[in-house]
Amino acid sequence: MTLLDTLYLGLVALALLVDHFVLWRIFLRWVAVDPGPARLRYWSIWMTLMWVLVAGGMALWIANGRAWRALGFTFSPGWGFYLALGLNLAFVVIQGRGASQVARKPRARAKLRETYAKLVVILPHTRTELSWFLALSLTAGFCEEFIFRGYLIWALQPWASWWGAAVIAVILFALGHAYQGVSGIVRTGILGAVMTLVFAISSSLWPAILLHALIDIGSGLIAWLVLREQAVDGGPI
Repeated sequence: MTLLDTLYLGLVALALLVDHFVLWRIFLRWVAVDPGPARLRYWSIWMTLMWVLVAGGMALWIANGRAWRALGFTFSPGWGFYLALGLNLAFVVIQGRGASQVARKPRARAKLRETYAKLVVILPHTRTELSWFLALSLTAGFCEEFIFRGYLIWALQPWASWWGAAVIAVILFALGHAYQGVSGIVRTGILGAVMTLVFAISSSLWPAILLHALIDIGSGLIAWLVLREQAVDGGPI
């Protein structure tokens, strides 16, 4: 790892701190005025920030002539790779059944409204917001995996071993979602650990990217099924 790699990771850390301590608080003020436009504005800023960070990391990687395999961008057909894809498929089936149940049962939607109480401001309420959330999910899937499961593990493993670096990456990934509260940090940490295991058994970042995106897409879809009634009825956001 070079000095520029260290500076790059420092820039990533700074960007995440700015997002949490500055942009998120600004977003909460926007939401108090007009929730719909506030969500779209914050999502667009966050996506731009993430893609700029990833573009910088990729440019640095190319400038050093490194192999993409070292970062996890490889296809490694084998039992691990296919097992990881199987886990993705199983998740799609489970999430699809959950979404179907939520769509059909008012009681399930009412129960989830309580679950989403602390996150309602950041979840999609309308079809337009759901479309944006799809783009947000794809961005999170690729960019966060590039940073946390890819670049960060690669950078730390010479000092902490691969698994040590993976544990550190999971912790930082969870803390990066501190706006969700303690329960959100724990939940995100568990999901981060699962995606790390997917990366480990498949020897490829692609299944983890796919799983991450699918998790976010599924969560957004179910949230929309729950919250769209509020948007239609003009109820409280």
